[in-house]
Amino acid sequence: MKHIEIINGPNLNLTGIREPEVYGSTTMEEYIGSLSKQFPDVEISYYQSNIEGELIDRIQQVGFRYDGLIVNLGGYSHSSVALRDALLAVPAPKIEVHLSNIFAREEYRHHSLITSACRGMICGLGLLGYEMALRSLI
Repeated sequence: MKHIEIINGPNLNLTGIREPEVYGSTTMEEYIGSLSKQFPDVEISYYQSNIEGELIDRIQQVGFRYDGLIVNLGGYSHSSVALRDALLAVPAPKIEVHLSNIFAREEYRHHSLITSACRGMICGLGLLGYEMALRSLI
């Protein structure tokens, strides 16, 4: 059985509540439950933090043991060299996901420091991006 972890960064704890016209009305907990039912042969775990250092710690904890990471590091994607370095340090394959189309937003969001540390990036497809990333990893 594969073990895949979804790691979400700042403000993604508000998915389903914050700006539903952009991020949808389903919470991450609800969505993870539906993904787990859809993929019963994959152990899907979920971690979210608004704190950069905690995200780095989590990547280091699971990135050597799990079969893949799906990361949505929110605003840190555009600014955190430290998170990029953490992703590069671990051997697990990684897929970057963004709920919104970062290229249709403010210009400073058009560049992600995280992308080059990942196998690929999916953006603009809402929660479906996580399912696509999961399919890619399995």
